[in-house]
Amino acid sequence: MSYSEGTAVGCPREPWHDLHSKIDGPAAYDVLTNFEERWLKAVKPHGIKKLKISSDDSLLRLERIPDIIGVYDVPSFCENDPEAWHVQIFRSIDSNSVRGFPKDPKEATSKNLVCGKNMLIDMSIHTAHVKAIRAAQHFIYIENQYFIGSSYNWGSYKDLGANNLIPMEIALKIAEKIRANERFAVYIVIPMWPEGVPTGAATQRILFWQHKTMQMMYETIHKALVEVGLEEAFSPQDYLNFFCLGNREAIDTYDPIVSGGPNAANTPQALSRKNRRFMIYVHSKGMIVDDEYVILGSANINQRSMEGTRDTEIAMGAYQPQHTWAKKLCNPCGQIYGYRMSLWAEHTGTIEDCFTQPDSLECVRRVRTMGEMNWKQFAADDVTEMRGHLLKYPVEVDRRGKVRPLPGHENFPDVGGNIVGSFLAIQENLTI
Repeated sequence: MSYSEGTAVGCPREPWHDLHSKIDGPAAYDVLTNFEERWLKAVKPHGIKKLKISSDDSLLRLERIPDIIGVYDVPSFCENDPEAWHVQIFRSIDSNSVRGFPKDPKEATSKNLVCGKNMLIDMSIHTAHVKAIRAAQHFIYIENQYFIGSSYNWGSYKDLGANNLIPMEIALKIAEKIRANERFAVYIVIPMWPEGVPTGAATQRILFWQHKTMQMMYETIHKALVEVGLEEAFSPQDYLNFFCLGNREAIDTYDPIVSGGPNAANTPQALSRKNRRFMIYVHSKGMIVDDEYVILGSANINQRSMEGTRDTEIAMGAYQPQHTWAKKLCNPCGQIYGYRMSLWAEHTGTIEDCFTQPDSLECVRRVRTMGEMNWKQFAADDVTEMRGHLLKYPVEVDRRGKVRPLPGHENFPDVGGNIVGSFLAIQENLTI
């Protein structure tokens, strides 16, 4: 639902978009190991329970089940098989939530664990994102429920604590490519507003931090363009664009709110139904790099998911060794490419030739134009059926990288709430 209060009756529908993956083969045993380690931590006896005679808990070992294939017996594809995959499991978790981390700090370091205060931390989801961004050569496509980070480089509120590197790494990658006179593009799809009431204090605070993150990235790109004298030829949006998803449907004359019946009311819910306007909630947590590498999991791009000491998360990174730029010397066109093209077709309602080269200036400008047209249709007074659902995120970015509210659309249609957020006094660390 779009709102926390009330019942489903009288509220707008909220279409949902998500990304999922199925893991089989050897990598599935890493998912099992994560579950076992968390289970053993959760059932560890405390207090008087330690005095009781220990007994076997409910966790079954695979070796006790004859029909289950052991980890060393799992068949895997031959390296030369065109459908082979390499898969790695990543986590955000600390020793307070898992049992089995090494006691020796040196051994912990060798396993890429970070030493915190009286705990060991697995931040491999964050590390995987950073390494993938640094290795990117052509483009990055992200879908995520949140996009907040790198507060140390914001123009203000630098000490907020949203220190994950991902937004800054993306901006620096673009700047690096600009200085090298090479094309590079980043497409980021986020929800129109995060979970909650758009006018609520918590949601407004998140939108405020999101705006700060966008501002920092666009300013970094503009500075790089100025350094090489390309600020007149290109704008920051020729490299980085933010989108959201939305939909409008033909008028339902049987809806009492649309027809002005007795149940009609001047509420955000009623206005959304009357105008047939629905946000498609982006719950995804995925990143595709160069059509050859994909990360999917449970982690948002915010401090809570990336820090390792707060929300526990799991993700997988995967690629097909026979479908890489190094192997093909061109666009790999493997299953990851097909996955992205399928997502773009779903979001835009079409497939165009330029989609095959997402790093190209033609593609960036075409997708942005489509997003701008879709936003105008979404925000218009007239209700019309939408073919595409990819909307340009409703902010204005000038050639100097300044991010401002879109003129005439400072608030979300129907439901209200400042699109660039507002600063209100609530607990900051809960919303980053």
